[in-house]
Order: sequence, then C-alpha cells, then structure tokens
Amino acid sequence: MADEISTLMTNSKGKVVLLRLRNTRTVQGTLRDFDIHMNLTLEDAEDVTEEKHEKLGKILLRGDNILAVSLPEEES
Repeated sequence: MADEISTLMTNSKGKVVLLRLRNTRTVQGTLRDFDIHMNLTLEDAEDVTEEKHEKLGKILLRGDNILAVSLPEEES
C-alpha cells in the first residue's frame, strides 16, 4: 500500500494537487516534493477555501495536518 501511494505521489510531482486540511482549509498548488511522513512542498500555493483565493506562494505542509489529497487524473 505504501509503495502505491509513493508511486502516485511521485507521478504527481510538477502537477497541481488539491489538499483538504485539518483546520477545514483547502489548499491548491504544484507538488514539488514529499517524504514518508506526507510532508508536502507546494509551489504557487493558494488557499481556495473562500471565493476569494489567497496566494500563499511556496509552502511546506506537515503531513499530520492533511486530511485528503486530490491528485490530478492520470493521462491515458
């Protein structure tokens, strides 16, 4: 199972991902890197919780604050 998740995340590097956080926020950005604890580095990140999107820039999200990750659809 861990290998499948790692493969999915590796294939999503450089693509836009959508994250649901524990504090009810939703963040979107380009996945640059991740580690075994699901700490994620995003570039061009935005808080898309509200109608008005707040630009966050480059951020590091700690894995235990992430509830869900929506990855881009795989290309055929």
